[in-house]
Amino acid sequence: MWAGWRRGGRLVLGLLLPLSFALAWEIAVRGGWAQGRLLPPPSRVLDALLILARSGDLGLHVRATLLRVTLGFLGGAGIGIVAGALTGTLPVVRHLVDPGLQALRAVPSLAWVPLFILWLGILETPKVVLIAVGVFFPVYIGVSGAIASVDRKLVEVGRLFRLSNLALARRILLPAVLPGTIVALRTGLGLGVLFVVAAELMGASEGLGYLLVEGQQFGKPDQILAAILAFAVLGKLADALLILLTRPLLRWQDVSRDVL
Repeated sequence: MWAGWRRGGRLVLGLLLPLSFALAWEIAVRGGWAQGRLLPPPSRVLDALLILARSGDLGLHVRATLLRVTLGFLGGAGIGIVAGALTGTLPVVRHLVDPGLQALRAVPSLAWVPLFILWLGILETPKVVLIAVGVFFPVYIGVSGAIASVDRKLVEVGRLFRLSNLALARRILLPAVLPGTIVALRTGLGLGVLFVVAAELMGASEGLGYLLVEGQQFGKPDQILAAILAFAVLGKLADALLILLTRPLLRWQDVSRDVL
């Protein structure tokens, strides 16, 4: 019961600032103290969302974006976990691969767009690959860093008890790196949602990124803000789903966050 109240209280606190800002802007525009031409009041943005939802366009664009983010996240996270585990546990692979990956990490997302269009065309494949690139690097860095930061004494204790490599990985390394890995997955998912906008600039005719571009071309700031709002809700829901799915893996943790 108390836990439910705490969750409800945190939700209200989290909504307090954005709702206060939205209400203040609505009052300012309706009262004539501010113009709503370039930054429409929330009522106009909600109207644009409702029109898109009733016509079925919102569902179509959300589904297209969700599918691209899901495929890109699965691909980028999977490769990132494998690469991070290899470079974190094998020094030869780390010295061979890590410098090149660190250099590629500095390449801006939009710099990949012309190359992927040239290699893969303008259909779905380059969009998913671009999102996977965005997801890969934070997951790779997170997993590799989590393995490197495992307490050396824990590993030595495992070896004192003559654990095999498999048992050492399962009983010591895996629990130690799981919290960092899940944080990396959440960061990767967030970047995947960011990269989908750049991906949907590559000739997309569906997706929330397409709604942004269309809103800019036709001078519809309410549609742009509606798409941004949909992105925010989609990203938050995806993050909440990831937390929910990974929570059982961290049930053993006794952290200060639960009592603060």
